[in-house]
Amino acid sequence: MFELLQIVDTLNKTAQSAPGSTSPSGIFELVKLGGWIMIPLGIMLLMAVYVFAERLIAIRNASRIDDNFMNIVRDHIVSGNVTAARSFAKNTNNPVARIIDKGIQRIGKPIDLIEKSMNNVGQLEMYHLEKNMGVLSVVSKAAPIFGFVGTLVGLMQLFSRINSSNEFEVGTIAGGIYTKLITSITGLVIGLIAYLAYSYLNTQIDKTSNKMEAASSDFLDVLQEPTR
Repeated sequence: MFELLQIVDTLNKTAQSAPGSTSPSGIFELVKLGGWIMIPLGIMLLMAVYVFAERLIAIRNASRIDDNFMNIVRDHIVSGNVTAARSFAKNTNNPVARIIDKGIQRIGKPIDLIEKSMNNVGQLEMYHLEKNMGVLSVVSKAAPIFGFVGTLVGLMQLFSRINSSNEFEVGTIAGGIYTKLITSITGLVIGLIAYLAYSYLNTQIDKTSNKMEAASSDFLDVLQEPTR
């Protein structure tokens, strides 16, 4: 990408130094010069930003859990007050509480069945956490491709005009290539943003998943304490 920026800078200087040539300035003019391909790129950018913001809020809400949550559940179960333990878990709105609530509902059944039921809920919660994450993955791959397609189409149009008019002025060629590279750079930047957003959210999901697994393990240990 650094080499690409150097090429653009060189072409820009060449276009500026050529007689009668002009160079685009301002973000809106650059977008306009990029052509129609900037529309799908802009849509992909908006989708990536929306999905990142929505998922970030959802994942942060899901990962919030009181440090004393498992201690309270343990105290209720050890004292034999299963109803209070379930009521407490049911009134706590996060994935960990829903997994524990399912485990409390299965108390009295074999440990293997309890663990399986909790794992099923955990998989469902992971599905909810990963909702729409595929959009970021698609954008990170598709945006650079759209950018390159826009550049190639633009270059074909440029050289077609040169071929038909027999104009070989350096300013015309350099300025044309400069403006057509805008789509490639835009696509690469949007793809990079989507990739970084996807990686960051995946990291946060993994942390939440670890909390769910730790809580499930603690709950199963609590159920086996009386038999030790």
